[in-house]
Amino acid sequence: RRLRALGVGAEALVGVCLERSPGMLAGLLGILKAGGAYLPLDPSYPPERLAFMLSDSGVGVVLTQRRLEGRLRGYEGALLYMDETEGAEEEGTAGTQGAAGVTTAENLAYVIYTSGSTGRPKGVTVEHRNVTNFFAAMDEAVGGEGPGTWLALTSLSFDISVLELLWTLARGFRVVLRREEYKSGPTPAADEPAPDTASGGQSDKTAEAYTIASQIAAHGVTHLQCTPSMARLLAADEDSLRAARSLRTLLLGGEALPAPLAALFLEGSSAQLFNMYGPTETTIWSATHRVESAGGHIPLGRPVANTALYVLDGRGEPAPVGVPGELYIGGEGVTRGYLGRAALTAERFVPDPFGASPGARLYRTGDRVRYLPGGEVEFLGRMDQQVKLRGFRIELGEVEAVIALHPDVREVVVVAHEDSPGDRRLVAYCVANTQPPPSGDHLRSFLRERLPEYMIPAAFVLLEKLPLTPGGKINRQALPSPESSSREPLEHTPPRDETEAVIVRIWEEVLKLAPVSVNDNFFDLGGHSLLAIQVQRKINAALGRSLSVAELFQHPTVSALARHLNRQGDDEPSFQQSYARAELRLARLGNRRASNQTKPSQ
Repeated sequence: RRLRALGVGAEALVGVCLERSPGMLAGLLGILKAGGAYLPLDPSYPPERLAFMLSDSGVGVVLTQRRLEGRLRGYEGALLYMDETEGAEEEGTAGTQGAAGVTTAENLAYVIYTSGSTGRPKGVTVEHRNVTNFFAAMDEAVGGEGPGTWLALTSLSFDISVLELLWTLARGFRVVLRREEYKSGPTPAADEPAPDTASGGQSDKTAEAYTIASQIAAHGVTHLQCTPSMARLLAADEDSLRAARSLRTLLLGGEALPAPLAALFLEGSSAQLFNMYGPTETTIWSATHRVESAGGHIPLGRPVANTALYVLDGRGEPAPVGVPGELYIGGEGVTRGYLGRAALTAERFVPDPFGASPGARLYRTGDRVRYLPGGEVEFLGRMDQQVKLRGFRIELGEVEAVIALHPDVREVVVVAHEDSPGDRRLVAYCVANTQPPPSGDHLRSFLRERLPEYMIPAAFVLLEKLPLTPGGKINRQALPSPESSSREPLEHTPPRDETEAVIVRIWEEVLKLAPVSVNDNFFDLGGHSLLAIQVQRKINAALGRSLSVAELFQHPTVSALARHLNRQGDDEPSFQQSYARAELRLARLGNRRASNQTKPSQ
């Protein structure tokens, strides 16, 4: 009612800048019921990027929280605060009763911004008919055994959250909304259920309380969707792998699924394992493959309901089976196009010469694929400079364009470098305009004001000139491998006590660089949230502590983290340490009944 009083109806776009919580989901449902469409605005994005999305989309209303108001600087539209509900029942009720039903299948449901090769992100416009067809496709592909409990991990800014939050609830699932504790702090919100509902509601949760494996065990999770990068972390130790193998259904997508990783989850498990594929422009997942054996390459699979996959050659003709070509996707999942970008929409969404419906279009994915003899599609690589990193879709051209805005940079090229199998990171090669050239830390600070964290290169390599091919193009194959010496660390200070020495050793092992100074920042050295989870586990195992990922984000240098851990050790009574460790061991074993029976009264 409040949204309708502000003019929200069919085709009206409403921004959603909210922390991950049940209130966020209430906001989505309110927007959709009012007839509008939602635009996710991740509070962790730089204000400059949020400002661009607000201006580019022209949203007139934003749902937010009072404490996030500063993230929306310069926005002149209406702000509706989800954490200020007093009087909401009476506000804006006049003339809104019976106004439902104004939205049709062809109206807008949501807009998701993705990385853009021209240096600007672009908004993909998705209609209700696209989403309802996707729901039917998921009913057919993975809905067989009926609802269960789904652990929702994905940020609202990525379209697979639609499956986790909306298809699930519409089909009767119980949804556990995992909080992004590394952004929001370690203490759970008042309206968030504790991971162990039988624990009596302790506030001093152990560090494992928010990990995926512990939540699978605590909530009896039956379904999970994540990237192979996240799955690789689940496979890192036996306890986590055992929890993953207890699932009924595991969906892996967003990047290529390596066969050895799939084999780990299949071994000793009765879970259904699916490889999922699909760009945002064709509504979440467009193809699925049920993985029953993990020999050789794992294909993208077959099209989902009312979807067509075409492998076309350079002339737009179907390529024979086994012959590589570009993947074009047609059918009911093909979205409206890009918001306010008619030329780009026409370039990527082309007329469908094979479809029977007038005006039907195909989406050019830019993926190089081939049809296998059995009728499935196999992914062979990209035909352009788009990459997938930890499930994030990144246009290298956008990162290059933003770095080129720095006045001290004359030329730049960004590549995805693979240090070891499955471990890729962005590396920026820069030619400077000035002497001395800008430092990597300076460029990183410049980018943090303009790009999300996942788009910031882990390393900056300064070159006198970029290598060229005989034809005068940049020779990406000739770019030097980034070495630890290419970074410019602060003056090296070695570890001064045992705690610092342990942290330095673990950082050097996880980040694959040396030497690490006690004043180095984990994230400036190329660390990210998935590596932070590895560091957290190794520190807890080496020191017998209960460090959370949130605490690593709050104390990102070796010295600060060591001081925090030493202070924690001094302040915490030995009984509480022993009790927390015992709780952690019991949680890992999945022995929740024993934990409940043996717990002393508080």
